[in-house]
Parts: sequence; C-alpha cells; structure tokens
Amino acid sequence: MIEIENLYKVFRTEEVETVALNGVSMSVADGEFVAVMGPSGCGKSTLLNILGLLDNPTDGRYRLAGEEVGSLRERQRTRIRRGRIGFVFQSFNLIDELNVEENVELPLRYLGVPARERRQRVTEMLRRMGISHRAQHYPQQLSGGQQQRVAIARAVIGRPQLILADEPTGNLDSRNGIEVMELLSELNREGTTIVMVTHSQRDAAYAQRTVNLFDGQIVESLEDRL
Repeated sequence: MIEIENLYKVFRTEEVETVALNGVSMSVADGEFVAVMGPSGCGKSTLLNILGLLDNPTDGRYRLAGEEVGSLRERQRTRIRRGRIGFVFQSFNLIDELNVEENVELPLRYLGVPARERRQRVTEMLRRMGISHRAQHYPQQLSGGQQQRVAIARAVIGRPQLILADEPTGNLDSRNGIEVMELLSELNREGTTIVMVTHSQRDAAYAQRTVNLFDGQIVESLEDRL
C-alpha cells in the first residue's frame, strides 16, 4: 500500500533551515494497522501530511498503491486524496454550518455519487457508528465522542484504501477514546489500511506494528533516546 524511500522534508526560511524528516524509509502493507510514535517535534505530523498528500517531500520517493505520488501537483494530489484517503484528526475538523448527515455526505458529493445512493450510504454509516439519532444535529450540539464518530464516518464513507489518523483520541475521555479505537480496529479487520500518529501506548496497542520516530528518523526504541 505505502512505500517511502529515503524521505526528507526540510522547512526553510531566510534565517533557519529545519530538517523535519531525515531519510525516512518504511512500508505499510495492504490491510495493515501501523502506529507512529515519538516525542513532540519528531516529525510524526509531517510524515502524516506527506502520506496524506497534504504536502510534498523535499526529496525521496513515495509510492501509494504502486503509484509514484511524492512529487505530484496539487490538482493531482487532490484527486487521489478524495478517492483513496480518509482523514481522522484530533480536532474533529467538522464543518459547523453542516449537520451530521451533511458532514458525512460531503465526500460523496465530491466523488459525484448520485443523490439516492448518497442517502443510502449515509443512513447505513450513521447506523453503524451509532449516531443515527443525531443525524440532524450540528457539531456544536454533540459530545466530543459523538463528533469523532462523525469524523470517522466522514473519513470512511467514500470507501478509501487508506485511513490516516492524527491523535484520534487526543480530545476524548478514556471511555470515548476506547470506543473510537474499537471502531478503527473494526475497520482495519475489514481490510482498511490505517496509519495512526499517537502519543498513547493504549491506542498503539490496537495496531499490528509500531514505528518509532526521533529527530526525523526511524529508531529501534524510543526508550533508548529519551
């Protein structure tokens, strides 16, 4: 699913050059659940942004489902993001002006799915996520756990090959965090590839494998570096 080779990301200003990723190489198999861990500022979010085609690497190769995508232009990146990738963020990133049903439906509109099919898929997804009774509510009327369920529903409604999750339980209490991780784990068991950035050892335990980042590089163990 994912192959990155000798990936670098350098941020430059007139006075400062910051190396966020320093020669990262890794692969993620189809259907795998990988947790990426490391201290703040180690490059986790930068890596996730590149994997999600929200940014391009400074150097190195990135292949997604066999296609070289590391140097694509914005229009091409947008096409792949909409068709293949779902995002789940710590801050939920729901649109306040849209109700639950409309937030979840939005990716299907971008994909050009006919209205009748959109309604059917949204109804089924809200039922599965346990939030059918909140379909007409707006994000500010929901609890944090409910908002994250809506965010997951929106991420997977387009049937992406890959879900990228950035601290998906970071704004949730323990009970809601466990429920969200159980939902992600269930999606993975059905074949969806997931890459998750997390500080939580509890959340990382749901993954099949953990990748440790330190100072922009993959390391064997974080304990040896901290």
